Amino acid sequence: MKSITALLISACMSAFVHAEVAVYDESADAPAQVAQALASAKSDNKQVMIVFGANWCGDCKMLDGEFKKPALQALLEKNYVIVKVDVNRFNKNLDVVKPYGDVIKKGIPSIVIASPTNQLVYATHGGELADARKMGEAGVATFFQKLATR
Repeated sequence: MKSITALLISACMSAFVHAEVAVYDESADAPAQVAQALASAKSDNKQVMIVFGANWCGDCKMLDGEFKKPALQALLEKNYVIVKVDVNRFNKNLDVVKPYGDVIKKGIPSIVIASPTNQLVYATHGGELADARKMGEAGVATFFQKLATR
């Protein structure tokens, strides 16, 4: 009986350790988050970066990991107020996507850069980040360095 209990405890702990951390808050009020980001961008004199993605998406998770690396994190924090919006299986928060065009049509992750007055500055309409894992760390960094100079 002790060995079965130990096995169950071990299995539960293993599942807990390997549980995936959600990158996108699936219960978030996305329109409110975007509105808050726009207000922050105005007071901080920055642009807003809206990152559309989903927790099932490997490229979205990879991109989020790259955002946390010191060099890229510093570049992004200097220029943008970032908000992540869950689009699930391309069927959620479409009211947030729509004003910027069909930016998720060619895949996620997809980003929009908006002015503090919510004017579109840039959008990935061609699926530019949908293969983030293939781009690798250097490709992602180069993409955002170029974007910051626009």
